Amino acid sequence: MNTYAVIGAGPSGLAAVRALTKRGIGVDGYEASHGVGGLWDISNQRSTMYESAHLISSRTTTEFTEFPMRSAVDYPGHRVLLEYFHEYAEHFGLTEHFRFDTKVTRLEPRDGGWDLTATGPDGERTRWYPGVVLANGTLAEPNVPSFPGSFSGELMHTSAYTSPTQLTGKRVLLIGAGNSGCDIAVDAVHHAASVDMSVRRGYYFVPRYLFGRPSDTLNQGRPLPARIKQAVDSRVLRAFTGDPVRFGFPKPDHRIYESHPIVNTQVLNHLGQGDLRIRADVDRFDGETVRFRDGTADDYDLVLLATGYTLDYPFVDRSHLAWRRAAPRLFLNVFPASFNGLFVMGMIEASGIGWQGRFEQAELLATYLAAVELDPDAAARFRTRVTGSPWPDVTGGYHYLGLDRMAYYVNKDAYRSAVRHEQQQLTT
Repeated sequence: MNTYAVIGAGPSGLAAVRALTKRGIGVDGYEASHGVGGLWDISNQRSTMYESAHLISSRTTTEFTEFPMRSAVDYPGHRVLLEYFHEYAEHFGLTEHFRFDTKVTRLEPRDGGWDLTATGPDGERTRWYPGVVLANGTLAEPNVPSFPGSFSGELMHTSAYTSPTQLTGKRVLLIGAGNSGCDIAVDAVHHAASVDMSVRRGYYFVPRYLFGRPSDTLNQGRPLPARIKQAVDSRVLRAFTGDPVRFGFPKPDHRIYESHPIVNTQVLNHLGQGDLRIRADVDRFDGETVRFRDGTADDYDLVLLATGYTLDYPFVDRSHLAWRRAAPRLFLNVFPASFNGLFVMGMIEASGIGWQGRFEQAELLATYLAAVELDPDAAARFRTRVTGSPWPDVTGGYHYLGLDRMAYYVNKDAYRSAVRHEQQQLTT
């Protein structure tokens, strides 16, 4: 079997190496940091982890099926998860395939494959591979918007936030209210002098527990049609969390699950206690003053940008991945239609898809790469389906917001069903 390169030793990279080696496919792994774990290793220079970070999906819906976590905690923290990835890698002999402290700097096409250039302990080296798997993560490159005016205080993206001690005694404004932003807001109320959150749109807030169980473990059978699930779950949320509008949030401009929900109701508790305030969208900066679009203004010491991340594959020209606006256009978020030897792992976001969903991605890729050598006809039929037939609808009937961060969002049930279907087609 040929040997392929895998870039990244986070969950998606580990899943790729596991699936490929399970099929007898050779792998050279490249990881810029000192060990496995990706962003879950807070000591990794590219990590965007912070001390209070925990899973927002529950353990049993997130873990790899073939390797359950030893922890019995429903929502484990990043230290437990890093230990889990170390155990997973050691159990399946994945660590030995990686070159650590080795950063990939360039991919160039040559002779039907790719020259991979990387810099590591032995200096810069280039090696040719018939294919390369990009698994370097989706949450490492900060999205830093620009604002009119200038801010004279400290301006920081949440990617640089690690500890609530960074907020001690400061007047803090958080711009954005995603899951990380809400986590940090909860940290801030115990350390900052004051905490405000500037938001543009409304959100749905999902409690971590419903009826005494992790909320994402409910309704694990046959998925409900989108409109029925939205109607049912919206009523359940109103019963458990009330209406976030009464706390100052705008009314959502979308139905539930058409954008990623916030799995954090502590924020609502702190709003109800007066520990933080919701502010309008930012109009401009004016020294230490931030002016909002509703005509109000306030002074701050620190502005934290909870504005998310952008996809980044900096070592390869965008034309090779068929970028369309904010994301590459790939079959099942894995395969370029050109079948040029590049493959992407982990470029999926979905409520509840977990690492098992990423492993199923990797299994499909491994099945295809094995077929290339062992069953060329099956591999050719797969390529024909990708290039000559409509791609499967992986929205599950949901109408996702047309935002950059939603460009690679899928419905977990529709996506996993499509992946399994293609897997079956390749093996029959």
